[in-house]
Amino acid sequence: MSYDYKAGKKRVEEILDSSLEVIESPKLPAGDEFTFTNAYESWVMAVFVDLRDSTTLMSGSDQAYVAKVVRSFTSEIIEILRGDNRERELGIRGDCVYAIYTTPLQTDTYDVFEKAVWINTYLKMLNAILKNKGFDTIKAGIGVALGKDHVIKAGRKGVGINATVWMGDAVSKAAKLSGYGRKKVSNPIVLSNLVYINIIDLYKEKESGKNPEAWFWESSNLPFGSKHCDIIMNDMNEWIKEGMPD
Repeated sequence: MSYDYKAGKKRVEEILDSSLEVIESPKLPAGDEFTFTNAYESWVMAVFVDLRDSTTLMSGSDQAYVAKVVRSFTSEIIEILRGDNRERELGIRGDCVYAIYTTPLQTDTYDVFEKAVWINTYLKMLNAILKNKGFDTIKAGIGVALGKDHVIKAGRKGVGINATVWMGDAVSKAAKLSGYGRKKVSNPIVLSNLVYINIIDLYKEKESGKNPEAWFWESSNLPFGSKHCDIIMNDMNEWIKEGMPD
C-alpha cells in the first residue's frame, strides 16, 4: 500500500478551512439532502436493544442453536423498528439492534417509545417460545434517548464511502442506557429523563384512570437522571400467558 500523505494533508486542510452550513430543522431530512458542507440540527430519538451475556451465548458449543437465537432476537426487533417514515437509520452493531428517528413532536416521541414497549413484550414472547422448546431464555436492555443533535455526512468525498454521524445526546445516551437494563437495574427499558418528560403527559391522557407515573422508577445506578420501567402491551402479554394460541 502507498498512501499519498501530501495529498492527504491538503484534503485535511480543505476540510478544516471550509465553511459549514448548520441548518436547524424541526424534522430531519432524508439522506440525499446531506452534503459534506452542511450539518443539520434537529430533534432525534434513538432506541438501542442490547443482548445481555452475549459473550457467553456466542461461545456456546451448539452454534446452530446460537445462530437461531440471534436471528430470532434480531429479525422481529427489526420488524418492530422498521417501516416508519420517521426512521432515519436502522442497523445492527454486534449484539445490538438500533434505530434512529426524527421526532419533531411530542407525539413522535411517544410513538417511538411505544416501539420500545413492543420490543419489551416481544422479548417475553421469545422467551416463552424458547422455554417451550427447552432452550435457555435470554435478557436484553432497551435504551431510549432524545436530543436536539447535530447530524453530518462523514467519510471520504468523491469515493462513495460515507455515513451519517450523530453528534449529541440521543444516540450516545441510548447506546449507553441499553447497557443498564436487566443489568444495573432489574427492568429492561431505560429511558432518558427528556424522553420521560415528553411522554408522561400523553400517557396520563391515554391511560386515564390509571397512574402511569408509578410505572417509571428512578435509580441511583442510572446516569443522566434516567428512569427504568417494564411497560408491556397488555393484549399481547395476555395472549402469551394463554399459551400463544394460533
